[in-house]
Amino acid sequence: MKRKKIAGESVFNSFDVLSEELVFLILDFLDENPLDKKSFSLVCKSFHAIESRHRKTLRPLRSEHISKVLTRYPNVTRVDLSLCPRVTDFSLSIISSLCNKMLKSIDLSRSKFFTHVGLSNLVSNCSNLVEINMSNATELRDSAAAAIAAAKNLERLWLGRCKSITDMGIGCIAVGCKKLRLISLKWCLGVGDLGVGLIAVKCKEIRSLDLSYLPITNKCLPSILKLQYLEHLVLEGCFGIDDDSLTALKQGCKSLETLDMSSCQNVSHVGLSSITSSTGCLRQLTLAYGSPVTLALADSLQKLSTLQSIKLDGCRVTCSGLKAIGNWCVSLKEISLSKCSGVTDEGLSSLVTKHKDLRKLDITCCRNITHVSVAHITNSCTSLASLRMESCTQVPKEAFVLIGQRCCLLEELDLTDNEIDDEGLKSISRCLKLYSLKLGICLNITDEGILHIGMSCSKLKEIDLYRSAGITDASVLAIARGCLGLEMINIAYCNNITDCSLLALSKCPKLNTFESRGCPLITSLGLAAIAVGCKQLTKLDLKKCPNVNDAGMIPLAHFSQNLKQINLSYTSVTDVGLLSLACICCLQSMNILHLGLTPSGLASALLACGGLTKVKLHESFRSQFPPPLLQHLEARGCVFQWRDKLFDFQPQWDAKCWKLQLEALK
Repeated sequence: MKRKKIAGESVFNSFDVLSEELVFLILDFLDENPLDKKSFSLVCKSFHAIESRHRKTLRPLRSEHISKVLTRYPNVTRVDLSLCPRVTDFSLSIISSLCNKMLKSIDLSRSKFFTHVGLSNLVSNCSNLVEINMSNATELRDSAAAAIAAAKNLERLWLGRCKSITDMGIGCIAVGCKKLRLISLKWCLGVGDLGVGLIAVKCKEIRSLDLSYLPITNKCLPSILKLQYLEHLVLEGCFGIDDDSLTALKQGCKSLETLDMSSCQNVSHVGLSSITSSTGCLRQLTLAYGSPVTLALADSLQKLSTLQSIKLDGCRVTCSGLKAIGNWCVSLKEISLSKCSGVTDEGLSSLVTKHKDLRKLDITCCRNITHVSVAHITNSCTSLASLRMESCTQVPKEAFVLIGQRCCLLEELDLTDNEIDDEGLKSISRCLKLYSLKLGICLNITDEGILHIGMSCSKLKEIDLYRSAGITDASVLAIARGCLGLEMINIAYCNNITDCSLLALSKCPKLNTFESRGCPLITSLGLAAIAVGCKQLTKLDLKKCPNVNDAGMIPLAHFSQNLKQINLSYTSVTDVGLLSLACICCLQSMNILHLGLTPSGLASALLACGGLTKVKLHESFRSQFPPPLLQHLEARGCVFQWRDKLFDFQPQWDAKCWKLQLEALK
């Protein structure tokens, strides 16, 4: 590095003694804030050059800038185009010529407009590609799969929702990509037993196989289970698989570690027993929305001594079934019973009592459990790191005190729609490792309880206070002062929140998600403070904040350059404010129903915001836009969601009335 000279004397630069490898190590620690590396590169020319050589991953916002960006970063090995809705064959040709053999991974999972021609060019020039993600490429056909088949070194391939690819295309991939270790064919409805069978026969190195919602039957299962190294198998929603096909199998897969048979409605304990009979290494089993969890099903799991995670979400469970699982699966670290019917105090208490090393428990919407279950959970599972118990409405407020007293290692806690009060929050404030706390629709909590959380839980990153009516500025102030690492806060429909809360939150520099819809006292003044102080903001919801107007959009456009998603429906923003947001290069999604917009002003704003991928608009604007304008915007990759919704800005219901209405709908 060059030394600066002042008055004929050289000034020593400490970076002169560091090798480039050591500087690279320093840059590795600057991944948390995307602006940090940019600041580093602007220090001097040598830093600019070092940062250019250091970067290995590129995630551009628009494909038209790819040539310029790749020229600056010559050592890129991974290109993520998931933020670029429009990627053409020309774009892929630029990538293939500039990256060449350096490129190892490319993500096209949300991109459109490229064809098999561009893929063929990419694969032929980038011979070291080991990873391709083409999920959601619904228009691509077998010719695209044939182009991918030329990637001889490919190890990981995602084709989720590529609905036009058939067995023929998958057969080409199976023959050409024999080094495949992972392939996802989720929702590839044109792929059946033949294509899957070819993958199993030709790609012997497969470790992970996702066949969710494929029209496969028992014909391909023997080949799949013979895969010597298969560790992860997903058969979710494979309705063609039944007990008869599974019982006909002579062997299971000995290497299998995770198995997902969610929504396999035709598989009972009989078929499950057949497929798990030889899987001595199975660690995770998912049977969500499947057969009832009876004693017979639990008995089919008795050979799974190494099982650490079982997910039964949405199943009908019996008390005897839960008791048996507790007896047979002695190594469980994670249990998920979310939205299971039939969960009672007796069954759940018996289950958790047998698993004192449990780390994760999900009992969301288990509405029949009471304080008895909570007492057993907190008494037995003192090492819990994650507890989700949304809408356990029969649990009294006194029971929540036990959580803080006995489960002090909790990191994630979801108490949405529960009877917890300030005493419960005071107890939970003992959980010093807590980073995520959800208290939405908790009508018994007030500022007093949140004050304890703010003072004690300094590691908190996420807090949800949605429709918690007792919350005021004092709560938000306590959280902002005590939790400087806060990344997400939801204060939607907390009617007493004012700009004081936003001024306090502006001191949380890591805040990236701010949801404040239905807060009528918030104004542009508070929004300006958030924009200035929270430069990492990516998601902003201001729906039904009528005092937010154009004055709030100007600072937002200037300071919030990382903003990707904004909801301005029912605010007082006009053409001027909306047009100013064009300065935000990252902006991709806008909800702009019922604003003070004119057709010409809206058209100008939409044209100026070149990176938009989704816009929610009122139906009335569709007929006022010239067809060529809509065609141009859609060709850029923007999807319009038209809503024929009348203006409705009536005062919000009282929180208790709203909750009663919600319960009536359940």
